[in-house]
Amino acid sequence: MHAGEFEPVRGVSDLYVHDTGMFDTDEYGAVYVYDAERPVVIDAGTGANRDALFETIEAIGIGREELAWILPTHAHLDHAGGAGHLAERYRNAEVLVPEKGVRHLVDPEALVAGTKSAVQEQWEYYDEPEPIPEDRISGLSEGDRIDLGDRELVVYEAPGHAPHHAIYHDPDADVVFAADAAGIYIPAVDEVEPTTPPPQFDLDQCLADVRTVEELDPDYLCFGHFGPREYESELAGEIKRAYVEWVEAIREKREELGDDDAVIEHFEAASRDAEFWNPERARANTSLNVRGVLTYLDHVADRNGE
Repeated sequence: MHAGEFEPVRGVSDLYVHDTGMFDTDEYGAVYVYDAERPVVIDAGTGANRDALFETIEAIGIGREELAWILPTHAHLDHAGGAGHLAERYRNAEVLVPEKGVRHLVDPEALVAGTKSAVQEQWEYYDEPEPIPEDRISGLSEGDRIDLGDRELVVYEAPGHAPHHAIYHDPDADVVFAADAAGIYIPAVDEVEPTTPPPQFDLDQCLADVRTVEELDPDYLCFGHFGPREYESELAGEIKRAYVEWVEAIREKREELGDDDAVIEHFEAASRDAEFWNPERARANTSLNVRGVLTYLDHVADRNGE
């Protein structure tokens, strides 16, 4: 699948995955469209390539008056940046997002500033988000259920990646929309890469979020990047191990080098070997994730009085 294309999610009736072409990398940005009785778009990309998403929704057969829900998993702009543009086009759709993300989408100024600071030159791949009117957006909490007419989605809070992150579960189809709560599955190498952005990544909570996925034990797991895959029981253990090893590697390198800039440079250099996305994106992604872990380690030290 290439940028702007979509395809059915194998094994899940009426579910499609759209490739946003995010960061000029095929399949990196996944948006899910559920053609249920009350159709829903799950995540919205950055908004930069929104016309292709509009075309996908139309090709699936969902009219402008028919879309019921726009459902970002969290407020980070690579997942929610397009939500306001979708809301502007699909006037009958209500935006639902975890409660702590509502204010960011109603008034995205602070979110944009934080994102620019975090992604730096990668901002060129984003688009300015459209604010969502307060009467078009509602907050979600643990245990809420989203009515799709012929099925429903159950909400599980998953704040390890960010405090405004949730997992959505369709118990009938046994599919979980995990977004970044379960890391980034890279099909090219059949591995999960941790995603640990600043300033609010929390390892302990992240491991708890993966345990939520483990307890749901779905048939299919829909990642926010590189699309869906069939879920196997050993996958949760692999994800948890990847996160623990990543944080420990950064902790050890910080102790060795004693300089955070040098730690970031070390891991950026190692990222050049990645072949599943362009070198510029690999370097930027690594820098972001290392800075997130360093911030987390500082929080742990402060909490422990170190």
